Amino acid sequence: MTATGAGLFWAASYSPLGTRIPRTTAQLQPKAASVSAGHSVATSTVQSSTTTTTTTSTGSNNGRLQKSSSGATQEVKQYDSVAKSEAESSSSSFTLKDYYEQSIGMTRSNDGGPPRWFSPLESGARSDDSPLLLFLPGFDGVGLGLMLHHQRLGEIFDLWCLHIPITDRTPFTELVKLVERTVRSENYHSPSRPIYLVGESLGGCLALAVAARNPDIDIMLILANPATCFAKSPLQPLLPFLEIMPEQLHFSMPYLLSLLTGAPLRMVMATVEKGLPMQQTVGELSKAIIDLSSYLSVLAEVVTGDTLLWKLQMLRSASAYANSRLHAVKARTLILSSGKDQLLPSQEEGERLRRMLPKCEIRKFSDSNHAILLEDGVDLVTIIKGTSFYRRAKFHDYGSDYFPPSPSEFKKVYETCKWIEVATAPVMLSTLENGKIVKGLAGIPSKGPVLFVGYHMLLGLEVISLITRFWAERNILVRGIAHPMLFESSSPAIDVSAYDTIRVMGAVPVSGSNFYKLLSLDSHVLLYPGGVREALHRKGEEYKLFWPERSEFVRMAARFGATIIPFGAVGEDDLAQVVFDYEDQMKMLEQIPFLKAEFEKMKEGIVMLRPTIDGEIGNQDPHFPLMLPKLPGRFYYLFGKPIETKGRKMELRDREKTQEMYMEVKRHMDLIVKSHPLKFNPLPRSKISSIIKGSVMLLVN
Repeated sequence: MTATGAGLFWAASYSPLGTRIPRTTAQLQPKAASVSAGHSVATSTVQSSTTTTTTTSTGSNNGRLQKSSSGATQEVKQYDSVAKSEAESSSSSFTLKDYYEQSIGMTRSNDGGPPRWFSPLESGARSDDSPLLLFLPGFDGVGLGLMLHHQRLGEIFDLWCLHIPITDRTPFTELVKLVERTVRSENYHSPSRPIYLVGESLGGCLALAVAARNPDIDIMLILANPATCFAKSPLQPLLPFLEIMPEQLHFSMPYLLSLLTGAPLRMVMATVEKGLPMQQTVGELSKAIIDLSSYLSVLAEVVTGDTLLWKLQMLRSASAYANSRLHAVKARTLILSSGKDQLLPSQEEGERLRRMLPKCEIRKFSDSNHAILLEDGVDLVTIIKGTSFYRRAKFHDYGSDYFPPSPSEFKKVYETCKWIEVATAPVMLSTLENGKIVKGLAGIPSKGPVLFVGYHMLLGLEVISLITRFWAERNILVRGIAHPMLFESSSPAIDVSAYDTIRVMGAVPVSGSNFYKLLSLDSHVLLYPGGVREALHRKGEEYKLFWPERSEFVRMAARFGATIIPFGAVGEDDLAQVVFDYEDQMKMLEQIPFLKAEFEKMKEGIVMLRPTIDGEIGNQDPHFPLMLPKLPGRFYYLFGKPIETKGRKMELRDREKTQEMYMEVKRHMDLIVKSHPLKFNPLPRSKISSIIKGSVMLLVN
């Protein structure tokens, strides 16, 4: 096995005792509920509705979510279909205005009672094997901080939110015990199901405290700007000030806190970024200001000076409690840090926690404010998918735990790499079963398993256009097998967060087990036998294959009857010329011992592939060659005639037969990449198409 090389750079509501409460599609209106000494009870009051929904997630098998109503008809929502982008728009239709309106209703009701769980009705239903997600709110305690994410989260999680009434005075230690009882109860009833604790600000301290007290329970932590750094917060000086502040000035504090979180600014920016005509923009801004004023008025009415003082004191005790127990946290942790947090030094704190926690990752959002989960550009589901943080069992499964990208996710991916499409104007050529070469992807089987075996151009940038074209034109998700350093690395030179996009698009780290899983799911799999050595080739090695001598993939493909399609891409080496390659860099390092020591230290944190293979095939050292641009350049892809392995499982158990097929695939590749006329006669782009097409057709036929 080898890896894709550098080219991939780019709910029913429950009580904690397990009683299922049927759920409708109506909006949630929480009400007071009692909490016994032994457990908390999840409750909600719902409006009547004629339609109920039950959504069954099929995981990664086909990327479909099936929705059944009380009527006889069924609607299938295909998340692997770009054409249904409009269908997704309603799934995330909540805005900051909705958050204000529902928060007003919950705070103005002064519902009283102890803290309790509720499950948002708009999150829909989820599959029976979905993991449990407990949302632990921040300073306000309302529990609606995930409102913009409820529907999408509800499709893959059993979602509960903690509501702490505004007048509640439960100490932080008692809140820890409440959440802990829920975690232990759910773990007792479903020991194989992981429990996610998503905490923002104060909720981040609560999540860490519960995880520290329960290291033997399978807990996953997602912390958004955790308040463990409250001692460095500008809110800290407010504590003595509030104690002596006259009651007449208490009304100003909610306004101040709102300004610090950046909520008013987000409302203005969200309206401006819509790009509406000036008159309509002014109208929406006026309406937004009225909505915000109404929210702040209610906040000022409900949040008294005593309440604010209590909240700040709780933040201080929560921070101290969590910090004193960080050493006991064993859970895998994902920290979301804002760069413009006016309440907490969140990015600095994120780095501190990453150093202290044993299994901790961080994702930075430089332009975000404190309430990061209420910002339009932040999608928690996409973040979870991009960090491979979602799992339904003890271990993450890159096959069954994967969900194809939604239309909006694909759109974001495409927009970030659109410049490559514009610069290279890629042309796709495929081969039909009768051997005829046609423009487009008509020769690619729609049904898997299909194994694409290809050649890496310089830096492997051809991968980007390949994957996006297949998704956009054929509704086929090509799942690449990539180098492990794109998923996990302790090297300071590798920032794995830069590769979240490839995980959203279905890439998996190279391994025999992952290759097996993808083929067993009838996937379209992308494999580059040349790996990093081919993508980071040296000067004078344009269009040279670096494939192992022995087959690494044929027998596995035959086991599942996969169709093997060899393909080549040309043109990338005509965009740039390598002027300072790996050999030059090694010579330079020999002259500078300090830099050589740093390079060797960097390599220690990177998983090296093929360490037992001698020669250039085994030389997979990562580096970045210095290049100079050159013109012209255009990408051409030729997908060869499909090679069927179905029915040949027994035959291909024979090593000689396997090697024969492997060499056949390699011969196809040599013909494609060595015939590229642009290597010798650079021509204007207008003349390239006919020449390359005629040359490739002649060679293959």
